[in-house]
Amino acid sequence: EGDVICVFSQYGEVVNINLVRDKKTGKSKGFCFLCYEDQRSTILAVDNFNGIKIKGRTIRVDHVANYRPPKESEDWDDVTRALHAKGCGVKTPPHTSSDSLSEDEDVPAKKQKGEECS
Repeated sequence: EGDVICVFSQYGEVVNINLVRDKKTGKSKGFCFLCYEDQRSTILAVDNFNGIKIKGRTIRVDHVANYRPPKESEDWDDVTRALHAKGCGVKTPPHTSSDSLSEDEDVPAKKQKGEECS
């Protein structure tokens, strides 16, 4: 988790991370969801990290349209509880590198990072 935050903090403050793990083994499934403090950081990270290689693996970074947060846990901190209650970045400006979005569409701030969350 710390490595992921370190890499992604280049573009802004990471306020929440959900590293997806196998329920039985506890091992990482190879992807995670994270939320930045501001929308600009989210867009910069998606634009600059998608398709790069980290530790020999190509990663996929994208915005998530329908993020379902994990069930509430007593391990959650106050920031996680607040993000769960209000969501994260509901009013993100349109993603500039995609021609498929109209100017009026919102893109959620949460982004998914694949293949390299260990």
